[in-house]
Amino acid sequence: MPQPSPKKLPKLGFLYLDHVLRFFDRSNFKSWPEAIESVVYHWGKDQARFIAEVKRKKIDVLIGNIPATAYETFREIAKALPEVRFIPSLDTQFANKSKENVTRFCTKYDLPVPKTRIFYERDEALNFLAQTSYPKIIKKSYGPSNYGGYFVHKVDSFTHAQELLERKNYYPVYVQDFVPMEADIRVMLIGHKPVCAFWRRPVEGEWLTNTSQGGTMDYQDVPQGVLDLAVDASKVANAEYWACDIAVGKDGQFRILECATAFAAFPYIRDWIGQYLMWQLSEGFYAKPHIPMYNWEELGKISANVLRTMRYIQFGRDVQVSVNDGCETFREMSSDGYPIMAVGHRNQEEWPSEIWNYQDNYQPKARPQEALISEQTAPAGLVCDEEGSIGSQLSDPEALNQQLSETQLYRFFSEVKGIGSKLADSIIATFGLHGVVNALNNDPAALSQVKHIKGKKLANIIEHWPVFAKSL
Repeated sequence: MPQPSPKKLPKLGFLYLDHVLRFFDRSNFKSWPEAIESVVYHWGKDQARFIAEVKRKKIDVLIGNIPATAYETFREIAKALPEVRFIPSLDTQFANKSKENVTRFCTKYDLPVPKTRIFYERDEALNFLAQTSYPKIIKKSYGPSNYGGYFVHKVDSFTHAQELLERKNYYPVYVQDFVPMEADIRVMLIGHKPVCAFWRRPVEGEWLTNTSQGGTMDYQDVPQGVLDLAVDASKVANAEYWACDIAVGKDGQFRILECATAFAAFPYIRDWIGQYLMWQLSEGFYAKPHIPMYNWEELGKISANVLRTMRYIQFGRDVQVSVNDGCETFREMSSDGYPIMAVGHRNQEEWPSEIWNYQDNYQPKARPQEALISEQTAPAGLVCDEEGSIGSQLSDPEALNQQLSETQLYRFFSEVKGIGSKLADSIIATFGLHGVVNALNNDPAALSQVKHIKGKKLANIIEHWPVFAKSL
């Protein structure tokens, strides 16, 4: 165990949010000698209390991912805490908020993505969809994930697209060219170094690669070009840790589908991130982790059920040239073509919300029945081909919380397929009235913390909520 550092170490704190799964805990920072604080954000009007607690605990570095629904709030919180370093930074987490932000990030840095159009006006979206070629992909933009692919839709005609948009209140309308894929590959990186990579292949005759939709995984022979692309994205994002989902097209091209700091990772990968952050924040007093390239090819041979329980995996540097065991040769294990790099703290904002928060800043175009809304153009700096608005979003969450009674909430759950009164009781008992509505509006995946609320049931809840909220 390291001796106490001769230099004063920064005071660390974990950033947690109610109803949001925690990525790190103290066990990921094994042997850090100082107490690590935790600060929990309780949603609602909790900013002032949260800021005061961070100051009272004298935290220098706050570590943790911020969900899409709290992203803009935490940009304001970060401004109120200029002496506190957020890891990952709010700029690094820009792509976590939405598919739209992923597109803007990749466009700015000339990273390949499927051709994308983003519309904030329903009429403009429908005009485009009436004239374009098919198939197309329409996604729910908000949030870094699509809950197992349930909010990614392939449409084969204008009629199909129109029918989808009548059922789904997606804001904005996010449309991509359909890219025929061999598969996609997820690459996870720490300090810009790939530490895990695996293929996700669709079931024969299908196009979604998500394992929850029947897709399969394997770890062998990830192309060098995919790793290069993921490293490039991590570097321009200035990310301490990062993940990219990259499509391998049947045309041989690589395109980024998703990228974020919020991703599912085995516990041993979170341990590696913790070890990396300890090395960086102690200015080298703690050892930098040694993570050989292509380690995933060997670890991937272990059952996933076992990998979920493995902790503190370490590799020695004396694994050289070849190790013969069972007639297998692991020459690639010692390759270090991508060194682990320190990620510096940037003081300047790259993605200020005043410019880049299109979801909230956009002013809908005036219509005759909307005389009080003056027509305005979209903010400067749009990077996609066509932009507009789908009209108004769902009711304001705070206002909806005030209007919704417990009886109405039970009525909502009674209308959702697969949710009976016992499950409704469990959900409301777990979150409370305010918490349930907040989750439905802002972070529906949080409901999966309730036993039996998974997969299709969660998708049914999320799909019915806009319909129910509109009827209020």
